[in-house]
Amino acid sequence: MIEKGRISARQMAIMMNQTILATALLLVPAITGKFAKQDMWISPLWASTVGFLTVYITNQLHNLYPRKTVIEYSQNIVGAFFGKAIGVLYICFYIHINAIVLREYGEFVVGTFLTRTPMIFIIGAMTLVCAYAVRSGLEVIARTAEIVVPVVILLFLTTSILLIPELNINKMLPIMDRGIGPSLMGATIPASWFSEYFVIAFLLPFLVDQQKSFKWSILSVLSVLFMMFITNIFTLLLLGNITAKFVYPVMSAIRYISIAEFLQHLESIVMGVWVAGTYIKISVFYYATVLGTAQLLNLSDYRPLVLPIGLLLVIVSIWSMPDLSSLSHFLGTTGVFYLTSIQTGIPILLLLIALVRKKIQKIKSSNDQNLKSEQPSVGLESGNANE
Repeated sequence: MIEKGRISARQMAIMMNQTILATALLLVPAITGKFAKQDMWISPLWASTVGFLTVYITNQLHNLYPRKTVIEYSQNIVGAFFGKAIGVLYICFYIHINAIVLREYGEFVVGTFLTRTPMIFIIGAMTLVCAYAVRSGLEVIARTAEIVVPVVILLFLTTSILLIPELNINKMLPIMDRGIGPSLMGATIPASWFSEYFVIAFLLPFLVDQQKSFKWSILSVLSVLFMMFITNIFTLLLLGNITAKFVYPVMSAIRYISIAEFLQHLESIVMGVWVAGTYIKISVFYYATVLGTAQLLNLSDYRPLVLPIGLLLVIVSIWSMPDLSSLSHFLGTTGVFYLTSIQTGIPILLLLIALVRKKIQKIKSSNDQNLKSEQPSVGLESGNANE
């Protein structure tokens, strides 16, 4: 195998928590609030079904083709030519998605804190740090996540508790006054984030306890659902229907925290922890891209590809979107179909084709065995006839 390191299913679940939430917590409330209004707190519940489905499909594919990533088993399922085409599609997709994540990171840092710093330096610095992690291997990313994610969760719970006195329950009323439609429309956006769970297709072959992969994957989806639900409902109870008018509603909500005029202005702390979480997300997608490219090219080592692909990520992140408004518009419209179709739709097709192929092979094998068992009896009958 190209990757010599091994991680546990628990470490994978911890990594995936921030792989999904790092950018979702910043952008999802505003985009969801635009469609769902006061029902935005319900949307993550509907959206999580995509996460559970994606996790189930990915684990089923892994059970059929253990020790292989999607780049490898897609060739077993649909043949070498179409399998390689799917591999190229996923590599290009993850380059684009990781470039978008880098751009989201750059827009946030430049727009809220380092306003005079050229964005290319912000994005380039993060890419270099992530490149070092990817070159160091999957174990390093996993161990870093074990340090970062508990801090993120602790800060999340602390800020949520501190915001409770500011909440106004009336801002979520009336519930579903326009039916279930708005909350379902709002769910399409976070659903695209939940579909990102398909990236575990690049991690499952390297688990030391693969029998626990499905359990920990489900627990990871539940943790993301809980944090996304709390974020949406707290943002709604603080900002109301004007949530959609804020670029980063969560950062606006954090400014409400004030204890005896002493503990306030926590945005810098939140921003620092968020950067660490984003580092995990970029590193995981970066690793999947580099590993997949090496497997597609039949290389024995993925490390020589780290820096060239890192340079490509920086270039695409700068050129892909002109500004933040275009990025938000993409994520709230065509991006939804783009993300879910590739990360959930194609895996569904692969699983269906794989199951059909297995069924056909089983029937063919059964028929061959029946023919072999019939041949001795036919020979015996002909011998008796000669006598």
